[in-house]
Amino acid sequence: MTSFETLLYEKRGTVARISFNRPQVLNAYNVQMRDDLSQALSAVADDAEVRALLVTGEGRGFCAGADLTEFGTAPSQVIARKVRRQRDVWGQMVNLDKPSVAAIHGFCIGSGVEIALLCDLRIAAHETVFAMPEVHLGMIPAAGGTQTLPRAVGPATTMDLLLTGRRFDADEALAMRMLTRVTPAQRLVDEGWRLAEALAGLEPQSAAAMEKALNIGGDLELVRGLEFEERLAAGLLS
Repeated sequence: MTSFETLLYEKRGTVARISFNRPQVLNAYNVQMRDDLSQALSAVADDAEVRALLVTGEGRGFCAGADLTEFGTAPSQVIARKVRRQRDVWGQMVNLDKPSVAAIHGFCIGSGVEIALLCDLRIAAHETVFAMPEVHLGMIPAAGGTQTLPRAVGPATTMDLLLTGRRFDADEALAMRMLTRVTPAQRLVDEGWRLAEALAGLEPQSAAAMEKALNIGGDLELVRGLEFEERLAAGLLS
């Protein structure tokens, strides 16, 4: 296991695990975590032995959102946001051509929800608390939430969650199709490993092609999407 300042990184066979490790602040996302996560994602992308990624959180939560204490140390919120965008972590997650699983527990707020939504599959413990409170803090989600959330749950539900900032539990998240499945907390990490290991058993090129078909083809007009799917399928056969 490799220990970064703000997260843990380990490999188990063909699965890599990234676990947020700022438990004293419920794994709030800060600039150092951004840098550490970027390095860890690069390690996943560059390691030919790794075929799937599991993302978890240490302590009492997955991720309680952006570390707002850093906003107070920047000259303005605009500058604080700009600093966070200096590394395209979200682009790294979207473009990762290996399947990923988020195993979520405790608190999953703001950026935590957005990170989970950038993973391919999401499982959560029953007691998990979710919320997207950015609008009530004078901001909007800036880690892809306005784009990934409606793709997962639809625009009407997204509008409700973002404008009200209300909290909701794992059962509601499952019902709105934000999650893949819900599990007891004591089984969450084991279930996450099992799911990631099953995905790692897929043929890598097929898994990568399917992700492209959904992530890229889904944004195309139907005719173009069908053409894109056909090209991907032909590429696998060749």
